[in-house]
Amino acid sequence: MNQYEVMYIIDPALEDSARVELINRFSDLVKKNGGEVDRVDEWGKRRLAYAIQYKTEGYYVLMYIKAPAELPREIERNMQISDSVLRYLTVRYEGEMPAKREPLKPYAARESAPVEAAVVEAAPAPAAEIVDDEKPESEAE
Repeated sequence: MNQYEVMYIIDPALEDSARVELINRFSDLVKKNGGEVDRVDEWGKRRLAYAIQYKTEGYYVLMYIKAPAELPREIERNMQISDSVLRYLTVRYEGEMPAKREPLKPYAARESAPVEAAVVEAAPAPAAEIVDDEKPESEAE
């Protein structure tokens, strides 16, 4: 069995119960076809890089699975049929399952959080000494 990472973006206008049902439907699809779901990370609403079907936000879901080689095609076929899925991507990876990725904080939350480490008060620069070889006109006699 191969290891896969499946990322899909759901329409943010979908109600919570329908969204949970859709996520569970894809997880059950993996289980019914001989695979196993290792982890499902819901990243929540994020701003899209470009508008998709006139939508600028999407609900991101990342799913790690172990499955036979034919299963990703079946998952992508079901995602393509579903009107609630805006985009999807399946990637095969080798080795250990990656550590849980923490989603980025929304931009508004980052603005309101205090940024203590980034604010460093700079010490005033020492005044440069002016070396003037010429004497002022009043002293030059």
